[in-house]
Amino acid sequence: MPRYRLDLEYDGRPYAGWQRQADHPSVQQAIEEAIFRLSGEKVSIRGAGRTDAGVHATAQVAHVDLTKERRADTVRDALNAHLQQAGERVAVLRAQMVSDDFDARFSALGRHYLYRISNRRAPPALEKGKVWWVPKLLDTDAMHEAARELLGRHDFTTFRSVQCQANSPVRTLDRLDVARLGDEIEIRASARSFLHNQVRSMVGSLKRVGDGGWKAADLRAALEAKNRAACGQVAPADGLYLIGVDYPES
Repeated sequence: MPRYRLDLEYDGRPYAGWQRQADHPSVQQAIEEAIFRLSGEKVSIRGAGRTDAGVHATAQVAHVDLTKERRADTVRDALNAHLQQAGERVAVLRAQMVSDDFDARFSALGRHYLYRISNRRAPPALEKGKVWWVPKLLDTDAMHEAARELLGRHDFTTFRSVQCQANSPVRTLDRLDVARLGDEIEIRASARSFLHNQVRSMVGSLKRVGDGGWKAADLRAALEAKNRAACGQVAPADGLYLIGVDYPES
């Protein structure tokens, strides 16, 4: 039974997240239905990251097992045709036949996220739903310096959703950088894995540093509190993108 790796991008706005749900459209469902129209097979695909409702992706990875072997580019093109026909906001960037031991979720060595903030007085017109609009000028240097407090291995309970199902709140954060590009602020985060809402929680707390409400020491105190109530606001899903997943072969 051939296994295919699918590299995906999607606009998260129409979906209730990656994971299939009973009463709401999901990215997983959209792809599985396209696979059914291609092959007639009802399959369950596995993604590298279970992005939340409204979260976007430029480099999500999934895998699927099909009964019949097909050319990888045929799989890509056929799935895209069915996705387009159904009006989905999902695209298969690449399909690749892989070994049976490849698992999009459990083989991953690292995940990379980008959070975009539109930091200007005027609201976004073209990027509405794809950035977090913050009209008050933020101090990105202070945000970047404060972000260092979160690097390394910590108990991230403060920055973890109460609905998080991970067995442990301990994670190792490899990267958390804040940079300004004109009116846009980019926050890039990398780790082997993240807790539910961890990136959005960290971004919301960094925004509090940027607007002068917190100092770096306050962010550190929030981390050390290991208490969800100590977290700043959770940034909206609009600005979050899954932009990369690392695997042993890459």
